[in-house]
Amino acid sequence: MMRKIASILLFIILLWFLIFSTLFAQTKNRFPKPEFESGYIQPQTTTPAPREAALEAIDVAVLVVTLGLASYFALKTRSRRALFFLTIFSLVYFGFYRKGCVCSVGAIQNMVFALVDSTYAIPVTVLLFFILPLVFALFFGRTFCAAVCPLGAIQELIILRPMKISAWLAQTLGIIPYVYLGLTILFAATGSAFVICRLDPFVGFFRFGASFDMLLLGACFLLMGLFIARPYCRFLCPYGVLLGWMSRFSKWHVTITPDDCIQCRLCEESCPFGAIQTPAPKVVPESHRLSKRRLAILIGLLPVLILVGGWIGANLDTPLSRLHPTIRLAEQVIVEDIGKTNETTEESRAFRSTGTPSTELFNAALSVREQFETGGRLLGGFLGLMFGLKLVSLSIRRTRKDYEPDRTTCFSCARCFSYCPQEHLRLKKS
Repeated sequence: MMRKIASILLFIILLWFLIFSTLFAQTKNRFPKPEFESGYIQPQTTTPAPREAALEAIDVAVLVVTLGLASYFALKTRSRRALFFLTIFSLVYFGFYRKGCVCSVGAIQNMVFALVDSTYAIPVTVLLFFILPLVFALFFGRTFCAAVCPLGAIQELIILRPMKISAWLAQTLGIIPYVYLGLTILFAATGSAFVICRLDPFVGFFRFGASFDMLLLGACFLLMGLFIARPYCRFLCPYGVLLGWMSRFSKWHVTITPDDCIQCRLCEESCPFGAIQTPAPKVVPESHRLSKRRLAILIGLLPVLILVGGWIGANLDTPLSRLHPTIRLAEQVIVEDIGKTNETTEESRAFRSTGTPSTELFNAALSVREQFETGGRLLGGFLGLMFGLKLVSLSIRRTRKDYEPDRTTCFSCARCFSYCPQEHLRLKKS
Protein backbone atom coordinates (compact mmCIF):
# COMPACT_ATOMS: atom_id res chain seq x y z
CA MET A 1 0.00 0.00 0.00
CA MET A 2 2.77 2.41 0.90
CA ARG A 3 4.45 1.75 -2.43
CA LYS A 4 1.26 2.72 -4.23
CA ILE A 5 1.01 5.91 -2.23
CA ALA A 6 4.65 6.77 -2.92
CA SER A 7 4.10 6.12 -6.62
CA ILE A 8 1.11 8.48 -6.69
CA LEU A 9 3.10 11.18 -4.91
CA LEU A 10 6.05 10.76 -7.23
CA PHE A 11 3.81 11.01 -10.29
CA ILE A 12 2.19 14.22 -9.10
CA ILE A 13 5.49 15.85 -8.17
CA LEU A 14 7.02 14.91 -11.52
CA LEU A 15 3.94 16.27 -13.29
CA TRP A 16 4.23 19.53 -11.35
CA PHE A 17 7.88 20.06 -12.23
CA LEU A 18 7.29 18.97 -15.83
CA ILE A 19 4.77 21.77 -16.20
CA PHE A 20 7.08 24.11 -14.30
CA SER A 21 9.98 23.29 -16.61
CA THR A 22 7.94 24.15 -19.70
CA LEU A 23 8.00 27.75 -18.53
CA PHE A 24 11.65 27.93 -19.50
CA ALA A 25 10.97 26.71 -23.01
CA GLN A 26 7.61 28.26 -23.82
CA THR A 27 5.95 30.75 -21.50
CA LYS A 28 2.51 32.30 -21.80
CA ASN A 29 1.91 35.97 -21.23
CA ARG A 30 -0.18 36.94 -18.22
CA PHE A 31 -1.69 39.78 -20.25
CA PRO A 32 -2.69 39.89 -23.92
CA LYS A 33 -0.15 41.29 -26.37
CA PRO A 34 -1.02 44.68 -27.86
CA GLU A 35 -2.18 44.75 -31.45
CA PHE A 36 -2.24 47.93 -33.50
CA GLU A 37 -3.98 46.71 -36.63
CA SER A 38 -7.59 47.62 -37.21
CA GLY A 39 -10.30 45.18 -36.28
CA TYR A 40 -8.50 43.87 -33.22
CA ILE A 41 -10.78 42.89 -30.33
CA GLN A 42 -9.25 42.99 -26.90
CA PRO A 43 -9.87 39.63 -25.20
CA GLN A 44 -11.20 39.43 -21.67
CA THR A 45 -8.61 38.89 -18.98
CA THR A 46 -9.11 36.12 -16.43
CA THR A 47 -7.55 38.20 -13.65
CA PRO A 48 -10.17 39.69 -11.29
CA ALA A 49 -10.72 43.42 -11.72
CA PRO A 50 -9.43 45.75 -8.99
CA ARG A 51 -11.79 46.22 -6.07
CA GLU A 52 -13.07 49.48 -4.68
CA ALA A 53 -11.40 50.69 -1.49
CA ALA A 54 -14.50 49.98 0.61
CA LEU A 55 -14.73 46.42 -0.72
CA GLU A 56 -11.04 45.84 -0.09
CA ALA A 57 -11.57 47.00 3.49
CA ILE A 58 -14.36 44.43 3.78
CA ASP A 59 -11.98 41.71 2.53
CA VAL A 60 -9.45 42.63 5.22
CA ALA A 61 -12.18 42.73 7.87
CA VAL A 62 -13.41 39.29 6.84
CA LEU A 63 -9.83 37.99 7.01
CA VAL A 64 -9.38 39.35 10.54
CA VAL A 65 -12.72 37.95 11.71
CA THR A 66 -12.11 34.51 10.22
CA LEU A 67 -8.59 34.36 11.66
CA GLY A 68 -9.98 35.32 15.05
CA LEU A 69 -12.78 32.76 14.85
CA ALA A 70 -10.43 30.01 13.69
CA SER A 71 -8.09 30.72 16.61
CA TYR A 72 -11.03 30.85 19.05
CA PHE A 73 -12.58 27.61 17.77
CA ALA A 74 -9.24 25.77 17.80
CA LEU A 75 -7.82 26.93 21.12
CA LYS A 76 -10.80 28.01 23.24
CA THR A 77 -13.91 26.07 22.30
CA ARG A 78 -11.89 23.22 20.75
CA SER A 79 -14.68 22.67 18.23
CA ARG A 80 -13.95 20.67 15.12
CA ARG A 81 -17.51 21.26 13.86
CA ALA A 82 -17.19 25.04 14.10
CA LEU A 83 -13.87 24.91 12.20
CA PHE A 84 -15.52 22.75 9.54
CA PHE A 85 -18.27 25.29 8.86
CA LEU A 86 -15.76 28.14 8.93
CA THR A 87 -13.75 26.22 6.31
CA ILE A 88 -16.80 26.10 4.04
CA PHE A 89 -17.34 29.84 4.47
CA SER A 90 -13.69 30.62 3.66
CA LEU A 91 -13.81 28.46 0.54
CA VAL A 92 -16.96 30.20 -0.67
CA TYR A 93 -15.82 33.75 0.16
CA PHE A 94 -12.04 33.80 -0.43
CA GLY A 95 -12.16 31.07 -3.07
CA PHE A 96 -15.19 31.27 -5.33
CA TYR A 97 -16.51 34.76 -4.50
CA ARG A 98 -13.11 36.51 -4.40
CA LYS A 99 -11.74 34.12 -7.07
CA GLY A 100 -8.64 33.33 -5.00
CA CYS A 101 -7.42 36.94 -5.04
CA VAL A 102 -6.12 38.55 -2.84
CA CYS A 103 -4.19 35.44 -1.83
CA SER A 104 -1.87 35.38 1.18
CA VAL A 105 0.25 32.74 -0.55
CA GLY A 106 0.74 34.80 -3.69
CA ALA A 107 1.36 37.97 -1.66
CA ILE A 108 4.91 36.71 -1.12
CA GLN A 109 5.71 37.86 -4.65
CA ASN A 110 4.30 41.35 -4.13
CA MET A 111 6.30 41.75 -0.93
CA VAL A 112 9.54 40.73 -2.64
CA PHE A 113 8.91 42.94 -5.68
CA ALA A 114 8.14 45.93 -3.44
CA LEU A 115 11.45 45.43 -1.62
CA VAL A 116 13.55 45.39 -4.80
CA ASP A 117 11.64 47.94 -6.88
CA SER A 118 11.20 51.34 -5.25
CA THR A 119 8.72 52.39 -7.96
CA TYR A 120 6.28 49.64 -7.03
CA ALA A 121 3.76 50.62 -4.35
CA ILE A 122 2.36 47.48 -2.76
CA PRO A 123 -1.39 47.70 -2.09
CA VAL A 124 -2.27 47.91 1.59
CA THR A 125 -4.71 45.01 1.18
CA VAL A 126 -1.98 42.75 -0.18
CA LEU A 127 0.36 43.82 2.63
CA LEU A 128 -2.24 42.97 5.28
CA PHE A 129 -3.12 39.64 3.67
CA PHE A 130 0.55 38.73 3.83
CA ILE A 131 1.23 39.90 7.39
CA LEU A 132 -1.95 39.08 9.33
CA PRO A 133 -1.84 35.26 8.99
CA LEU A 134 1.82 35.32 10.06
CA VAL A 135 1.00 37.43 13.12
CA PHE A 136 -1.81 35.07 14.11
CA ALA A 137 0.52 32.10 13.57
CA LEU A 138 3.07 33.68 15.90
CA PHE A 139 0.45 33.88 18.65
CA PHE A 140 -1.95 30.99 17.97
CA GLY A 141 -0.28 28.58 15.54
CA ARG A 142 -1.36 27.83 11.97
CA THR A 143 -5.04 28.63 12.45
CA PHE A 144 -4.96 30.32 9.04
CA CYS A 145 -4.37 26.86 7.58
CA ALA A 146 -7.06 25.37 9.82
CA ALA A 147 -10.05 27.09 8.26
CA VAL A 148 -9.20 30.37 6.48
CA CYS A 149 -6.93 29.68 3.50
CA PRO A 150 -9.04 28.80 0.43
CA LEU A 151 -6.28 26.61 -0.99
CA GLY A 152 -6.28 24.56 2.19
CA ALA A 153 -10.07 24.65 2.47
CA ILE A 154 -10.69 23.06 -0.93
CA GLN A 155 -8.33 20.22 0.02
CA GLU A 156 -9.67 19.91 3.56
CA LEU A 157 -13.22 19.28 2.38
CA ILE A 158 -12.37 16.45 -0.01
CA ILE A 159 -10.33 14.28 2.36
CA LEU A 160 -12.09 10.92 2.08
CA ARG A 161 -9.88 8.09 3.32
CA PRO A 162 -6.60 9.65 4.46
CA MET A 163 -3.60 7.36 4.49
CA LYS A 164 -0.36 7.94 6.28
CA ILE A 165 2.90 8.07 4.40
CA SER A 166 6.22 7.04 5.82
CA ALA A 167 8.14 9.59 7.85
CA TRP A 168 11.20 9.48 5.59
CA LEU A 169 9.11 10.21 2.49
CA ALA A 170 7.28 13.06 4.22
CA GLN A 171 10.58 14.58 5.35
CA THR A 172 12.03 14.28 1.85
CA LEU A 173 9.02 15.87 0.17
CA GLY A 174 9.07 18.55 2.87
CA ILE A 175 12.16 20.03 1.19
CA ILE A 176 10.16 21.01 -1.92
CA PRO A 177 8.34 24.00 -0.32
CA TYR A 178 11.73 25.56 0.48
CA VAL A 179 12.77 25.14 -3.16
CA TYR A 180 9.50 26.65 -4.33
CA LEU A 181 9.82 29.56 -1.89
CA GLY A 182 13.38 30.27 -3.03
CA LEU A 183 12.45 30.18 -6.72
CA THR A 184 9.42 32.38 -6.06
CA ILE A 185 11.61 35.01 -4.40
CA LEU A 186 14.25 34.81 -7.14
CA PHE A 187 11.78 35.21 -10.02
CA ALA A 188 9.87 38.00 -8.28
CA ALA A 189 13.05 39.87 -7.34
CA THR A 190 14.35 39.78 -10.92
CA GLY A 191 10.99 40.79 -12.39
CA SER A 192 10.73 37.54 -14.32
CA ALA A 193 7.34 36.21 -13.25
CA PHE A 194 4.93 35.70 -10.39
CA VAL A 195 5.13 31.92 -10.51
CA ILE A 196 2.75 31.25 -7.62
CA CYS A 197 -0.08 32.99 -9.46
CA ARG A 198 0.83 31.28 -12.70
CA LEU A 199 1.09 27.80 -11.19
CA ASP A 200 -1.73 27.94 -8.62
CA PRO A 201 -3.42 24.53 -9.11
CA PHE A 202 -6.82 25.60 -7.72
CA VAL A 203 -7.34 29.13 -9.04
CA GLY A 204 -8.75 27.68 -12.26
CA PHE A 205 -11.60 26.15 -10.27
CA PHE A 206 -12.16 29.37 -8.32
CA ARG A 207 -12.38 31.44 -11.52
CA PHE A 208 -14.12 28.76 -13.58
CA GLY A 209 -11.48 28.95 -16.26
CA ALA A 210 -7.81 28.11 -16.84
CA SER A 211 -5.57 26.31 -19.29
CA PHE A 212 -6.10 22.59 -19.70
CA ASP A 213 -2.71 21.85 -18.12
CA MET A 214 -3.54 23.79 -14.97
CA LEU A 215 -7.02 22.28 -14.67
CA LEU A 216 -5.47 18.85 -15.05
CA LEU A 217 -2.88 19.65 -12.40
CA GLY A 218 -5.55 20.89 -9.99
CA ALA A 219 -7.66 17.80 -10.65
CA CYS A 220 -4.66 15.58 -9.90
CA PHE A 221 -4.08 17.35 -6.59
CA LEU A 222 -7.74 16.98 -5.64
CA LEU A 223 -7.80 13.35 -6.69
CA MET A 224 -4.70 12.63 -4.64
CA GLY A 225 -6.15 14.70 -1.80
CA LEU A 226 -8.86 12.08 -1.33
CA PHE A 227 -6.21 9.77 0.09
CA ILE A 228 -3.16 11.95 0.86
CA ALA A 229 -4.45 14.73 3.11
CA ARG A 230 -3.67 18.23 1.81
CA PRO A 231 -0.80 17.39 -0.57
CA TYR A 232 -0.32 20.97 -1.76
CA CYS A 233 -0.26 22.41 1.78
CA ARG A 234 2.22 19.83 3.06
CA PHE A 235 4.56 19.35 0.12
CA LEU A 236 4.44 22.52 -2.00
CA CYS A 237 2.99 25.61 -0.34
CA PRO A 238 5.76 28.24 0.01
CA TYR A 239 3.72 30.37 2.42
CA GLY A 240 3.47 27.31 4.66
CA VAL A 241 7.21 27.58 5.23
CA LEU A 242 6.78 31.06 6.72
CA LEU A 243 3.72 30.01 8.72
CA GLY A 244 5.62 27.03 10.08
CA TRP A 245 8.46 29.26 11.25
CA MET A 246 6.01 31.55 13.05
CA SER A 247 3.99 28.68 14.53
CA ARG A 248 7.12 27.03 15.88
CA PHE A 249 7.48 29.94 18.31
CA SER A 250 3.76 30.57 18.86
CA LYS A 251 2.79 31.84 22.30
CA TRP A 252 -0.33 29.66 22.39
CA HIS A 253 -0.89 26.51 20.39
CA VAL A 254 -3.51 23.78 20.25
CA THR A 255 -2.92 20.77 22.47
CA ILE A 256 -4.24 17.30 21.86
CA THR A 257 -5.73 17.06 25.32
CA PRO A 258 -7.36 19.86 27.34
CA ASP A 259 -5.84 18.38 30.51
CA ASP A 260 -2.94 16.13 31.45
CA CYS A 261 -2.10 13.48 28.86
CA ILE A 262 -2.83 9.96 30.13
CA GLN A 263 -0.93 8.35 27.22
CA CYS A 264 -3.85 6.24 26.10
CA ARG A 265 -2.43 6.26 22.55
CA LEU A 266 -5.87 6.80 21.03
CA CYS A 267 -4.74 9.98 19.28
CA GLU A 268 -1.64 8.38 17.79
CA GLU A 269 -3.23 7.59 14.43
CA SER A 270 -5.80 10.41 14.40
CA CYS A 271 -3.78 13.00 12.46
CA PRO A 272 -3.80 12.50 8.66
CA PHE A 273 -0.93 14.99 8.34
CA GLY A 274 1.57 13.13 10.50
CA ALA A 275 1.85 16.13 12.84
CA ILE A 276 1.57 14.28 16.18
CA GLN A 277 4.82 13.65 18.01
CA THR A 278 4.88 10.53 20.14
CA PRO A 279 6.52 10.30 23.59
CA ALA A 280 10.28 9.89 23.42
CA PRO A 281 12.11 8.40 26.42
CA LYS A 282 15.44 9.66 27.59
CA VAL A 283 18.29 8.11 25.62
CA VAL A 284 20.92 5.98 27.26
CA PRO A 285 24.38 7.57 27.76
CA GLU A 286 25.98 5.52 24.96
CA SER A 287 23.40 6.60 22.42
CA HIS A 288 23.61 10.15 23.73
CA ARG A 289 27.34 10.29 23.00
CA LEU A 290 26.83 8.96 19.48
CA SER A 291 24.06 11.50 18.89
CA LYS A 292 26.27 14.35 20.05
CA ARG A 293 29.05 13.22 17.74
CA ARG A 294 26.66 12.97 14.78
CA LEU A 295 25.21 16.37 15.60
CA ALA A 296 28.67 17.95 15.74
CA ILE A 297 29.52 16.49 12.32
CA LEU A 298 26.31 17.80 10.77
CA ILE A 299 26.81 21.27 12.23
CA GLY A 300 30.33 21.25 10.82
CA LEU A 301 28.91 20.34 7.41
CA LEU A 302 26.57 23.33 7.32
CA PRO A 303 29.13 25.75 5.80
CA VAL A 304 30.05 23.13 3.21
CA LEU A 305 26.41 22.62 2.23
CA ILE A 306 25.90 26.38 1.97
CA LEU A 307 28.96 26.81 -0.26
CA VAL A 308 28.14 23.82 -2.47
CA GLY A 309 24.53 24.97 -2.78
CA GLY A 310 25.67 28.49 -3.66
CA TRP A 311 28.03 27.16 -6.33
CA ILE A 312 25.29 25.01 -7.89
CA GLY A 313 22.81 27.88 -7.80
CA ALA A 314 25.24 30.30 -9.45
CA ASN A 315 25.79 27.82 -12.28
CA LEU A 316 22.06 27.56 -12.90
CA ASP A 317 21.84 31.20 -13.91
CA THR A 318 21.45 30.38 -17.61
CA PRO A 319 18.42 28.03 -17.44
CA LEU A 320 16.76 30.00 -14.64
CA SER A 321 17.16 33.35 -16.40
CA ARG A 322 15.28 32.14 -19.48
CA LEU A 323 12.06 32.87 -17.65
CA HIS A 324 12.90 36.59 -17.91
CA PRO A 325 11.47 38.26 -21.07
CA THR A 326 14.67 40.24 -21.76
CA ILE A 327 16.73 37.06 -21.85
CA ARG A 328 14.26 35.31 -24.13
CA LEU A 329 14.15 38.28 -26.47
CA ALA A 330 17.96 38.58 -26.60
CA GLU A 331 18.35 34.88 -27.39
CA GLN A 332 15.72 35.14 -30.14
CA VAL A 333 17.41 38.18 -31.68
CA ILE A 334 20.78 36.42 -31.62
CA VAL A 335 19.54 33.31 -33.44
CA GLU A 336 17.83 35.54 -36.01
CA ASP A 337 20.96 37.64 -36.53
CA ILE A 338 23.24 34.67 -37.10
CA GLY A 339 20.75 33.02 -39.42
CA LYS A 340 19.90 29.96 -37.33
CA THR A 341 16.20 30.56 -37.87
CA ASN A 342 14.09 32.23 -40.52
CA GLU A 343 11.13 32.61 -38.18
CA THR A 344 10.60 35.75 -36.16
CA THR A 345 8.43 36.39 -33.13
CA GLU A 346 6.11 39.24 -32.27
CA GLU A 347 8.55 40.35 -29.58
CA SER A 348 11.56 40.40 -31.91
CA ARG A 349 9.62 42.26 -34.61
CA ALA A 350 8.42 44.82 -32.06
CA PHE A 351 11.98 45.27 -30.81
CA ARG A 352 13.42 45.80 -34.29
CA SER A 353 10.68 48.29 -35.14
CA THR A 354 11.89 50.55 -32.32
CA GLY A 355 15.29 50.97 -33.97
CA THR A 356 17.10 50.22 -30.71
CA PRO A 357 20.61 48.80 -31.31
CA SER A 358 20.94 45.11 -30.50
CA THR A 359 23.92 45.88 -28.29
CA GLU A 360 21.65 47.69 -25.84
CA LEU A 361 19.42 44.65 -25.63
CA PHE A 362 22.42 42.35 -25.12
CA ASN A 363 23.83 44.59 -22.38
CA ALA A 364 20.46 44.56 -20.61
CA ALA A 365 20.32 40.77 -20.93
CA LEU A 366 23.84 40.51 -19.52
CA SER A 367 22.77 42.61 -16.54
CA VAL A 368 19.79 40.32 -15.96
CA ARG A 369 22.02 37.25 -16.23
CA GLU A 370 24.32 38.72 -13.57
CA GLN A 371 21.31 39.24 -11.32
CA PHE A 372 20.40 35.60 -11.73
CA GLU A 373 23.96 34.55 -10.99
CA THR A 374 23.88 36.47 -7.71
CA GLY A 375 20.33 35.39 -6.94
CA GLY A 376 21.09 31.78 -7.84
CA ARG A 377 24.06 31.81 -5.48
CA LEU A 378 21.88 33.12 -2.66
CA LEU A 379 19.14 30.64 -3.51
CA GLY A 380 21.56 27.73 -3.53
CA GLY A 381 23.11 28.83 -0.25
CA PHE A 382 19.65 29.14 1.31
CA LEU A 383 18.64 25.67 0.17
CA GLY A 384 21.93 24.22 1.36
CA LEU A 385 21.34 25.81 4.76
CA MET A 386 17.75 24.53 4.94
CA PHE A 387 18.82 21.03 3.94
CA GLY A 388 21.57 21.05 6.56
CA LEU A 389 19.21 22.33 9.26
CA LYS A 390 16.73 19.62 8.32
CA LEU A 391 19.43 16.99 8.89
CA VAL A 392 20.39 18.63 12.17
CA SER A 393 16.79 18.68 13.40
CA LEU A 394 16.37 15.00 12.52
CA SER A 395 19.49 14.11 14.46
CA ILE A 396 18.33 15.87 17.62
CA ARG A 397 16.35 13.56 19.87
CA ARG A 398 14.11 15.50 22.22
CA THR A 399 12.68 13.90 25.33
CA ARG A 400 8.87 14.03 25.45
CA LYS A 401 6.59 12.64 28.10
CA ASP A 402 3.30 13.13 26.28
CA TYR A 403 1.74 13.11 22.84
CA GLU A 404 2.18 16.59 21.39
CA PRO A 405 1.41 18.33 18.08
CA ASP A 406 4.37 19.33 15.96
CA ARG A 407 4.07 23.10 16.07
CA THR A 408 5.68 23.55 12.66
CA THR A 409 3.49 21.17 10.68
CA CYS A 410 0.26 21.11 12.74
CA PHE A 411 -2.66 22.76 10.91
CA SER A 412 -4.72 23.16 14.12
CA CYS A 413 -7.55 21.26 12.40
CA ALA A 414 -8.88 19.85 15.73
CA ARG A 415 -9.25 16.29 14.42
CA CYS A 416 -7.28 14.80 17.29
CA PHE A 417 -9.56 16.31 19.96
CA SER A 418 -12.32 13.76 19.53
CA TYR A 419 -9.92 10.87 20.16
CA CYS A 420 -8.88 12.10 23.60
CA PRO A 421 -10.78 10.70 26.64
CA GLN A 422 -9.90 13.86 28.55
CA GLU A 423 -11.70 15.87 25.90
CA HIS A 424 -14.81 13.74 26.35
CA LEU A 425 -14.69 14.40 30.09
CA ARG A 426 -14.41 18.12 29.42
CA LEU A 427 -17.46 18.03 27.16
CA LYS A 428 -19.50 16.16 29.77
CA LYS A 429 -18.61 18.73 32.42
CA SER A 430 -19.43 21.69 30.21
